[in-house]
Amino acid sequence: MNIILLGPPGAGKGTQSQRLVTKHGMRQLSTGDMLRAAVKAQTPVGLQAKAVMDAGQLVSDEIVSALISAELEAMDDSTGAIFDGYPRTAEQAHSLDDILKSHGRSLDHVIELEVDEDALVERITGRYTCANCGKGYHDKFEQPRELGTCDKCGSTEFKRRPDDNEETVRTRMAEYRAKTAPILPVYEARGIVSRVNGMSDIDEVTAAIEKILF
Repeated sequence: MNIILLGPPGAGKGTQSQRLVTKHGMRQLSTGDMLRAAVKAQTPVGLQAKAVMDAGQLVSDEIVSALISAELEAMDDSTGAIFDGYPRTAEQAHSLDDILKSHGRSLDHVIELEVDEDALVERITGRYTCANCGKGYHDKFEQPRELGTCDKCGSTEFKRRPDDNEETVRTRMAEYRAKTAPILPVYEARGIVSRVNGMSDIDEVTAAIEKILF
């Protein structure tokens, strides 16, 4: 089974992908993670991408497509793929069709995690992590049991991502609506799009996705 999880940053795509990986043995293909790994491993595609990024340019669709194709080539045919963060444009959507076809695969489901923008801003701007072990917390939804001390490792050092601010979140939402949302009609025409309330409890979102897929 090959699926796409859509939704703006903070919608919960990464969390839900990891649950599918753990329970069903699927493989999460996050283009950002793959790109960083390829650069670190100095693969041919990674070296090409590094040169582009060092020049201050955006990585091309061709490079991203090569990364995805290489990952699919290395995967067992029985392993399902979860595309997280790709495709982002209609052009990439058509490119993904070609890549999947070349590996004897097809796209089964496209699931969009729908979110409320104001609630998403609150969710993202309030999150922070333990600087030592990385456990996540939130100003409103998940505080440490002992304020100022990590539940997991006991550290008293915490950090926030510099881009977890309202202006950045709303900019990302606008970019998602402008660039990514328009690919939905491509898949709606095939009857493979489903929508899930991404603002629900994490377990409820998981259950909704499971019902669609299995």
